[in-house]
Amino acid sequence: MSHRSDPALLALHGVRVLGGPSAAEIADRFNLTASDVRGHLLDAQAFGWVTRHDFFGETWSLTERGRLENERQLAAERDHSGAEAVVREAHRAFLPLNQRHGLACTHWQLRPSRWDPLTFNDHTDPVWDDAVLVELEAIDREFSRLTATLRQVLARLDGYAERHHAALTRVRAGDHRWLDAPDRPSCQLVWIQFHEDLLATLQIPRGTDG
Repeated sequence: MSHRSDPALLALHGVRVLGGPSAAEIADRFNLTASDVRGHLLDAQAFGWVTRHDFFGETWSLTERGRLENERQLAAERDHSGAEAVVREAHRAFLPLNQRHGLACTHWQLRPSRWDPLTFNDHTDPVWDDAVLVELEAIDREFSRLTATLRQVLARLDGYAERHHAALTRVRAGDHRWLDAPDRPSCQLVWIQFHEDLLATLQIPRGTDG
């Protein structure tokens, strides 16, 4: 049976994974109410785990104490749920997918010419763009299978594949912003968030997993 995380853990963890989110964004990601998330974040703020920012509406960031607390909570959850072996195997399977995804996103952004290998992709070559999307669609299918295994042990790891697929569908329909824009759950942003979730769950420092 899939382990369901405590909402207070999800609120704190959502700040880390989503990177400076609002309470509503965390609520949307983990199927909670914004008022409940805000309540948990206010409690976390009292402990010095998060900081609230109001420059562009209410957003939240982790403090160093909050990061350590999040890691403590995740380690306890990992031990309690018995999910570690499954998550470690998923991480191993994810690494080659991560390399392919990164390369595909680079090919979406750049289309090398004989004069410049870093030529910006102006999306005027439909054959080039289609090849990139075909590769991303193949990655998307493998990603869906990988996350299907994960959600059987940790419910909070569900949803990434669906969000990635939804963004990719929008790209295929012609809205290129959904591939790598940072202001929406684009393919690239969802992928980065999933990677961060795996690293946090296994307590692997970013940049050390190949």
